[in-house]
Amino acid sequence: MFYGTVVWDPWLIVGQIVCLQCFYYLTLGVFLTIFVGTRVPRMSLVYFFDYATVTTSTVTGWCVIASFLFSSLAGAGHMLYLIERAKKCLDFSATVYVIHLFICIVYGGWPSSTTWWVLNGTGIAVMALLGEYLCIKREQREIPITRYRSNV
Repeated sequence: MFYGTVVWDPWLIVGQIVCLQCFYYLTLGVFLTIFVGTRVPRMSLVYFFDYATVTTSTVTGWCVIASFLFSSLAGAGHMLYLIERAKKCLDFSATVYVIHLFICIVYGGWPSSTTWWVLNGTGIAVMALLGEYLCIKREQREIPITRYRSNV
């Protein structure tokens, strides 16, 4: 938690990206199971990566939207422990969503839904801003210094 001279460590950065991406999809899976799993007979990757499931015209679509928003809130909490620096939160949250965009393109094609773009834009903003807020709060805490009295 002490930040002195910053050493560029690409393996640390890649490890943080992989961990953050895994935690993002893990929490998304938990929220999709809670919100969408109770409404559909069978869960699949369609709810993760297909832009057509992100819709405001059905209750299931709203549940998918809620799952993505709660995952971005949880992602901010993950960044608090994985990234620890407020100035890096925007970079890492943007990386999570760019990787998600690439996976969505491979899975279902270019997302042509306005709802999908608004949801992911909101998600990146929530994850970055809340992550920065939480990290700033942690960085501004006082460092506890214990004073020992000599018994001489």
